[in-house]
Amino acid sequence: MHNDEWKKWSDLFCGKKMNSTKARQNKPKTNKSSKIEAGGFRFEFLKPMYWGTWFGVLFLFVMMFVPAFIVDAMANVFGDLIRRVNKKRKNIARKNIDLCFPEKTESEKAQMLKDCFRHQARIVLYQGFLWWAPRPLLRKRIVFKGREHVENALKNNRSVIFMAAHSLALDAAVSGVALAYPSSGTYKPMKNKLVDWFMLKGRSRHKGVIYAREAGFRPIIKHVREGSLMFYLPDEDLGRDNSIFVPFFGVEKATIPLLGRLSKTCKADVFPCMVCYEKVTHRYVINILPALENFPSNDDYADTLAMNKGLEAVIRLCPSQYFWTMKLFKTRADGSKDFYSNSRLPR
Repeated sequence: MHNDEWKKWSDLFCGKKMNSTKARQNKPKTNKSSKIEAGGFRFEFLKPMYWGTWFGVLFLFVMMFVPAFIVDAMANVFGDLIRRVNKKRKNIARKNIDLCFPEKTESEKAQMLKDCFRHQARIVLYQGFLWWAPRPLLRKRIVFKGREHVENALKNNRSVIFMAAHSLALDAAVSGVALAYPSSGTYKPMKNKLVDWFMLKGRSRHKGVIYAREAGFRPIIKHVREGSLMFYLPDEDLGRDNSIFVPFFGVEKATIPLLGRLSKTCKADVFPCMVCYEKVTHRYVINILPALENFPSNDDYADTLAMNKGLEAVIRLCPSQYFWTMKLFKTRADGSKDFYSNSRLPR
């Protein structure tokens, strides 16, 4: 690599390119090691501006005691309502599904879109369960499939990186893994400070370590080398800077080619990971596929292509439960704008 390219990757590792005006305005509370801590209760949370949030929190607490089959029925109703009301996200999700699954029929795509919003509503209704349920109950309702792959890597003194797809139930995976292993990941603060506080409390209550996303990867790399399992989500479109264009479900996508370097630096095996909800058992299943083979290859394009192929494989395990409402392809190789504005809305 040329010297300017090495500097680019150095900046990305250290977090110099991850800052933004918006992030600085809502900067999370961190300590000197860039760990994020929820901290204690703050009296500002009692202000009238948060009364609506408190009502929502109370509702989530009550939902903990509602039978799962009723929660599922409620999720279907709320999901259908959100799909009809939020036309912008419905528009984005449908275009993503059209692009990534051209082989599906119109009725199959429509059902996938409907299920996507229903699963999104379901994890919201289960959020209180993830935040406050007793550990034995969490272990019963959040289970692993493919855990032996991780155990074999640890026995061989390899670090572990979960290459996690943006599942709608990602918080269930974070809770399940933190219950079983020392774990770490990055976090982007939420606009609502009270929701942010509850989210951080919920994600860290099992001793999982959370790092500020804007701090880059240097702090988390050190933690992974010490034995922590790392969550890495590579499927967001973070813009043209630092990205290369690599196929994702056959569509050229702006992708950060960093995972291979993380794997090499951490001496880690990389496992594609996706959490899926089972309607019959009412459980969340953390699916862990075998580690990416011959990874890293020291070729950024080849490694990023392997990464995207791994993501495709886990997403296909429960495709309707992926976060299709993200603007996955907003950055175009030809520089065109408003890629999602021309999508037709399904009935």
